[in-house]
Amino acid sequence: MGIKSGLGWIYYVAKRFSLAGQKGAGAFTSRLSTLGICFGVMTLIIVVSVMNGFQGEFIDAIMEVSSYHARVQNGEDNKDLLDFLSANARVSQASEFVESESLASTKDGRQSAILARGVDADIMEKDAGFAKELKITRGKFNLKKEYVGKDGESLLPLVIGSSLARSLGLRVGDTVSLYSIASSRPLLESFSSPKPFVVSAIFKTGYADINSSYAFLEKGAAREFFDNSPLVVGVKMKNSAAVDALKKEVERAFPDASFQSWREYNRSFFGALKVEKNMLLLLVVLIFLVVAINIFNSMRRIVYERRFEISILSALGGKISSIKNIFIMRGFLTGVRGALPGLVLGMFFCVNIRTVFAVLSAAVYFFQFAFALFFQPALAGSLAENPMFSVYGNIPAKMNAGEVAFITLFGILSAVLSSWAASREVLATAISEVLHDE
Repeated sequence: MGIKSGLGWIYYVAKRFSLAGQKGAGAFTSRLSTLGICFGVMTLIIVVSVMNGFQGEFIDAIMEVSSYHARVQNGEDNKDLLDFLSANARVSQASEFVESESLASTKDGRQSAILARGVDADIMEKDAGFAKELKITRGKFNLKKEYVGKDGESLLPLVIGSSLARSLGLRVGDTVSLYSIASSRPLLESFSSPKPFVVSAIFKTGYADINSSYAFLEKGAAREFFDNSPLVVGVKMKNSAAVDALKKEVERAFPDASFQSWREYNRSFFGALKVEKNMLLLLVVLIFLVVAINIFNSMRRIVYERRFEISILSALGGKISSIKNIFIMRGFLTGVRGALPGLVLGMFFCVNIRTVFAVLSAAVYFFQFAFALFFQPALAGSLAENPMFSVYGNIPAKMNAGEVAFITLFGILSAVLSSWAASREVLATAISEVLHDE
């Protein structure tokens, strides 16, 4: 009469084998494998989520402030194009802008190449994404007001990035001169007649290149100053993946229009981010590969140690496939015991990332201070907490459900596959030989 070989029986025997092997080297290896999966899942969820947040700040700033999801050029009159885009269900916002590379110069002789962009004066009111990403640190974003200089001349407002303001030594209310590079006038004439502006505000975004090179002025003034730069319509999508469908619609309605998507405009940058993400996924594979090898060797030892019990089960009618599934089930349980706590811990640290880095900063400072106080008391007073912990803590950890699920399932799957590979050696020796030896 054969013994049962259903899932309940497999689970029961796997649990019995686990309870029977709670001592010795096998138990230590099993616990080590569980801990490896736990810390692997936890660490990778934290690293990938922080990387998502880090990249997300760059991407949001680039899309909302700099590149838009699409750029469309259709000559000087864009009224019909703007009406078409505003009525399109895929578009969240469309507006004109003009930009040009310029040279900024201050009264004390400091100079810097900048990208000056002319936008609508009310862009902060009608473009919520722009207003969200462009954080005004000083002054007020006002491109309508005209200022009167010391010599009585009319000065237009200019909003510049924080790093650019720092490099030029500018504050709100200071005067800065711009030299137009994109002008129909001769280059010598353009450089002999700079246009003065007043710094009305200083902004900061999540992308350093924008902070160090961008300046915003009113679109009408920019068109007059950069009279050789074309008008461009910047388009923001409700779903960036639909940009190709919008391109086809625009090309059908406006055959002469030039359409450039965010994938084309930022190809090298987003390509670098993709490579970075792929390297993280490779790290996922390598970490769990090490854990899988450890589990494989552990399961081979268990198969050898339980060869007598395996032979008894087989002699009583247990199917070879069912006996193999006992060890696969044990690997699955090992994976679940490691992956689920790792998932919970990883999500907990991501949600409380700022607190975690604050605690780490305080702990590192405490040990540094204690070490200095014991060995070099004179240096103890000059120690301070590492500001980089605060920088890392302010990076939002963005958890992607698909990536979190992939990491967790991959942790479980690595244990299952290694257990399956080890279970192939079940009954590699004849039952009679095993029983005779015992």
